[in-house]
Amino acid sequence: MPAHAPSEDLEHVVAVGARLAEAMNGVMEGKPDVVRTAITVLLAGGHLLIEDVPGVGKTMLAKTLARSIDASVRRVQFTPDLLPSDITGVSIYNQETHHFEFRPGAVFAHVVVGDEINRASPKAQSALLECMEEAQVTVDGHTYELPHPFIIMATQNPVEMEGTYPLPEAQRDRFMARLSVGYPTAAAEVDLLEHHGSRSPLEGLEPVTDAEGIVRLVEAVRTVHASPAVRQYVVDLATATRHSSHIRLGASPRATLHLLRAARAHAALAGRDHVLPDDIQALATVVLEHRLLLSSEAQLARHSAADVVAEIVQRTRVPGPR
Repeated sequence: MPAHAPSEDLEHVVAVGARLAEAMNGVMEGKPDVVRTAITVLLAGGHLLIEDVPGVGKTMLAKTLARSIDASVRRVQFTPDLLPSDITGVSIYNQETHHFEFRPGAVFAHVVVGDEINRASPKAQSALLECMEEAQVTVDGHTYELPHPFIIMATQNPVEMEGTYPLPEAQRDRFMARLSVGYPTAAAEVDLLEHHGSRSPLEGLEPVTDAEGIVRLVEAVRTVHASPAVRQYVVDLATATRHSSHIRLGASPRATLHLLRAARAHAALAGRDHVLPDDIQALATVVLEHRLLLSSEAQLARHSAADVVAEIVQRTRVPGPR
């Protein structure tokens, strides 16, 4: 069991998290909860799937987080003709040296923004499986480590189905969280027209930390304490999804790990050196929802995965104080 996070480390997490949130909220008008979730996933060392209708700022959210960090950033526009080698890299024969040289692909960056990920073929999407889980790629029998930190922020449109391919379950399960940006409020949309109508909102955004700073924050988050009761609570929630009559594919063990890691980041951003059940409940939907496959009965009854997760959270016993 890791030692509790030192108070100075937590203070640093809170301070940098607040600066990140302030910078991002200046671009993402009226979406503080969405911004906080994105920062939580970053500090938890996970990957983020942003799914929503066109025009609500999915790519803008990903680019805003990337611009807030002084680190290498690559953007990949996923299309049906995208090749796996475009993502991972390729070995090219050098006639002068008579050796094959590896040319890194788009994933060799600290922050990878994948736009409309579901427009790539399953063959191209499969190139992300190894790098998302192990932070490495294997090309021609050679394994290459990816830089740290490493986060993939992918967007997809759930409405337009022409020319798209559903994400494989194995890939969806590798995303720590899925969130929807949603439409802004009327007041926020008026502010958006005033502040962003004549220039790009990213023009004045300055980085608030660098790659090494994020690595230190991720390490500090990992030392946040999770009691045996809290860990059991996470397992109880995951187990409930596997036995629910509304679900035909429940949460995986990877999902329980992601939920606990995200809860540690959530607690650290709140300045706490320990995880509370409230942290688990706050993140249960965004971490578990996209991994679940509903039964045909639940679909006919027009239940959503979010509704089922909320019901499970409601009826699962919360551990009390010792």
